Amino acid sequence: MVKLNKIYTRTGDNGTTGLVDGSRRSKADARMHAIGEVDEANSALGIAIAALERGGGAAHVAGLRRIQNDLFDLGADIATPGEDFEPGEMTLRIVQSQVDWLEGAIDAANEQLDPLTSFILPGGSEAGAALHLARAISRRAERALVSAAAHEAINPLATTYLNRLSDYLFVLCRLVNKDAGGDILWVPGASR
Repeated sequence: MVKLNKIYTRTGDNGTTGLVDGSRRSKADARMHAIGEVDEANSALGIAIAALERGGGAAHVAGLRRIQNDLFDLGADIATPGEDFEPGEMTLRIVQSQVDWLEGAIDAANEQLDPLTSFILPGGSEAGAALHLARAISRRAERALVSAAAHEAINPLATTYLNRLSDYLFVLCRLVNKDAGGDILWVPGASR
């Protein structure tokens, strides 16, 4: 159980922040950068959820809330250095079942869509546009995590989770926009 009595601690005033094991890292460290990108992706999902609730897409909210919770698990995973990626009583790690859930959600959404015949432009409905933004931020979080993994051990399922997340958000964008007029197709060279 997390209990925060005080929001500011002053421990980060010198440009460092603490990891789960008690070590401190520069806030510019690649691991910390990845954690920040995951946080931004989670925040973008919050905007998408609000748009879905306003625009009649509430059926998708429960799944996105589950993902938001998973992204907190993912942040804790990234904030736990080491090479043992097994979850424990006090150690959160992304596990295969979380990836499997995303893959099942991708398959279920994709079954409701026509095959793509063109690249699509980000946009459509308000909720679709918000989901596209969350998708792009999730891809950036994945790139940041891959960059961190080039320098130190990172749970491989963490990067897999982010890869599947952006795939899921892509098909969810299409599904949400299907009910709002469809995808906006890219027309190569249309402005020449």
